[in-house]
Amino acid sequence: MERHQIVIYLGALLTGGLVGWAAPDAGPGLEHAINPVLAALLYVTFLQVPASKLLRSLREGKFLAAVLVLNFVVVPLVVAAMFVFLPDDQAVRMGFLLVLLTPCIDYVIVFSRLAGGSSQRLLAASPLLLLAQMVLLPGYLFLFMGSDLADIVEVGPFVEAFVVLIVIPLALAWLTQAWAARRTAGQKTTDLMNTLMVPLMFATLAVVVASQVPKLGDSLSDVVRVIPFYVAFLVVMAAAGLIVARIFRLDAPAGRAIVFSGATRNSLVVLPLALALPDRLALAAVVVVTQTLVELVGMVIYVRAAPRLLPASAAHAGAGQG
Repeated sequence: MERHQIVIYLGALLTGGLVGWAAPDAGPGLEHAINPVLAALLYVTFLQVPASKLLRSLREGKFLAAVLVLNFVVVPLVVAAMFVFLPDDQAVRMGFLLVLLTPCIDYVIVFSRLAGGSSQRLLAASPLLLLAQMVLLPGYLFLFMGSDLADIVEVGPFVEAFVVLIVIPLALAWLTQAWAARRTAGQKTTDLMNTLMVPLMFATLAVVVASQVPKLGDSLSDVVRVIPFYVAFLVVMAAAGLIVARIFRLDAPAGRAIVFSGATRNSLVVLPLALALPDRLALAAVVVVTQTLVELVGMVIYVRAAPRLLPASAAHAGAGQG
């Protein structure tokens, strides 16, 4: 399943789209299923983010500096350049910001490995990436949305979604990791949970899309207008990742990992935040999910292009000491 997960996820999106189109009345019922399946997915996702490797990631000097600069300096600048050209719709803009300002911490590791990237370095850096984006996201949203942010975000539901669907699964995952480190039963449980990653991702994508498609209504054109921005983001970030890898003199595997980190976004982790927005901004969740569709197609190209952009012979002298 892991080797073919791109096709599986695209199938999930297609399945959800067909269900949402054929049975729009099922949308409200399916929406109630989002939180349970999403909580389970995020628990399994966070289970693969090793808390024990947080300190180790701090010792990966050059690689960590490169991944932080790319995701929290370069990406916001790219988003800012695109932001002024977006449709003048608060829901579209909010969804766009939520998804593009948060770097992926889960399937980016698999995609990077498929392209010969240093997935272990990404895995070690993922706890810091997760913590950094959760801390920085509110500030970025305020910079882009300004005083309108207070009118857009209702603090109560936003905080509740963050605690229930992010903080609690993260805490449970790290407690499970501690259990696995001490008990065989804990390790067996962890191994079992890890096998559920792809099926849970399929279920989440299908349920989310099926529940959100009926909400499109007359807003489909606005969502479609965002797709070229997502495509442009993938193109720009391929070049940006390559430049950052060269500036930091990373070897080819580390450089490929950097390219993937800059391009892939944390759509399903921020989806609870989009779903917690007021009803008038319900389209934000669709905008987030649309990015996933574009990204998965883009990953098919990335997996084949990254080794050509950064061939093994392109390793810099002294690189890889990170």
